[in-house]
Amino acid sequence: MQILPERPMVQTLGDSTILVRFGSRLDENANRRAIGFAAALESDGIAGIVEIVPSLVSVLLRYDPLISRHQDIEGEIRLLLHGVPEERAGAAHRIGVRFGGEAGPDLEEVAGLLRLSPEEFVARHNALPLRVLATGFAPGFVYGGFHPEALTLPRRDTVRPLVPAGSVLFAAGQTAITATDIPTGWHVIGHTDFANFAPDAEPPTRLRAGDSISFEVA
Repeated sequence: MQILPERPMVQTLGDSTILVRFGSRLDENANRRAIGFAAALESDGIAGIVEIVPSLVSVLLRYDPLISRHQDIEGEIRLLLHGVPEERAGAAHRIGVRFGGEAGPDLEEVAGLLRLSPEEFVARHNALPLRVLATGFAPGFVYGGFHPEALTLPRRDTVRPLVPAGSVLFAAGQTAITATDIPTGWHVIGHTDFANFAPDAEPPTRLRAGDSISFEVA
């Protein structure tokens, strides 16, 4: 039986923010629709919108209430939702990673849990490009997915107090990259010199939702 996508939900958050949600859980369809809708908002140029932030399954937009009324913004949103475009192909990036050792202290445990050798795990992990599902949570933090079901593990039971910027993380069928020092419950499998956050740059991040990332051994 075919599962139909959930109807988008438009939520008002305060007096100048609207959230459009495309699913109640993370899946490929909801993520692609969110990215496609964010791109449509950017190209449509609705008067008064000052910020568009795509997330894993939703898009948050802020508007200036001195320029446009809430009902006008919501009306434009609902018109766009009648024909949410396909996600556009983004830029492709190759990212070198030092796997295992001090750079990736959880690699051997992750491989063992998946009944693979560390070398087999790295080969399967790097075999196919991932889509950038979203950036956020912390500045420049990147969510990449999705790995096949056979490469899916839950997060760790404990949280590391701090991992350095450039840590390559693995959990829940995704690979993430940190751009700042943060605590995490993800498995740390490697480290990269790829820097996705420069606060003085415009835009401050190199990766965007919808881009593709391929990993290789550095």
